[in-house]
Amino acid sequence: MDVYHLLRKLTIRKIWNFLLLSISYFLSTVLKKHFLWGHPATLSIEPSSYCNLSCPECPAGVKSLTREKGFIDIELFDKILEETYPYLIYLNLYFQGEPFLHNRFIDMIKRAVEKKVYTSTSTNGHFLTPENIKGMIESGLDRLIISVDGTTQEVYEKYRVGGDMETVISGIKNVVEWKKKFQTSKPFLILSFLALSTNEHQINDIKELGKKLGVDKVVIKTAQVKDMSCRNDLVPAGKELTRYKFVDGHYELKKKLTNRCWRAWSSPVITFNGKLVPCCFDKNAEHSLGEVVTTGFRDVWKGNGFKDFRERILNERKTINICRNCTSGQTIFVRKNS
Repeated sequence: MDVYHLLRKLTIRKIWNFLLLSISYFLSTVLKKHFLWGHPATLSIEPSSYCNLSCPECPAGVKSLTREKGFIDIELFDKILEETYPYLIYLNLYFQGEPFLHNRFIDMIKRAVEKKVYTSTSTNGHFLTPENIKGMIESGLDRLIISVDGTTQEVYEKYRVGGDMETVISGIKNVVEWKKKFQTSKPFLILSFLALSTNEHQINDIKELGKKLGVDKVVIKTAQVKDMSCRNDLVPAGKELTRYKFVDGHYELKKKLTNRCWRAWSSPVITFNGKLVPCCFDKNAEHSLGEVVTTGFRDVWKGNGFKDFRERILNERKTINICRNCTSGQTIFVRKNS
């Protein structure tokens, strides 16, 4: 049903735009020359850069974001949506922070869905109140990802510092019940489990918990390490559960970093205050390529700043700091259970 709901949002314009993006990306990687036709097929917008938890590897959680913090203005959200929706296949209402902290978050979902854009969000699950769940389902949200990094409170709170697993599990149960009440398959409910040294022994348990709760899918994700210069106690022992290898006192990606990145051609991110950044790995907006508050999105997307960034990817990607810790274009371990 998740694929069905995605396909229903497709139009001839969106399909044609995706083909243009794909062709321009292919030519760019082969010829090592910048080509860009089309608009983003996927977009992430940040509702909030604040979070209620203190997860140790999350800049928002440990308050280490070097950029300004805040909530997106609904007027700015409307401006971005109006300029991008004709081409958007997928909208992710999440970047840093907890999206449900925004007091107009349900309105954002509703407006995106009304524009016939497949809409998704990710949450730590602490604000799944009956009011929010009812509003979320009535708005037509297509996908809801809930992070649950443990099956017991003792394990869960080792990473989700300040979190209460009972609150999260209760929220998940309520989402499942409200879906039944509304007789709807939306939102497609994903339980996300970040594999860490603290919880890798609970992978089978989380799959069983997902079945018991009645979620649509359980996904095991590998974790990103902020500091690659020294060993991190959170990296799991299971080699299939991590994207890194430890070499000469520092971490390296298992796969070779190649001079290509589909995200830079297809999937930019906009911070709450309107900075356009190349992808979700630029958490501090170090590579802001322009602002869409006063400038048209198209002008920034096709401007010289973004063009120069893409050309660097094609020729010297390893010199870009956010790329050295990126898995785009590489296969990483993800185990799924329906």
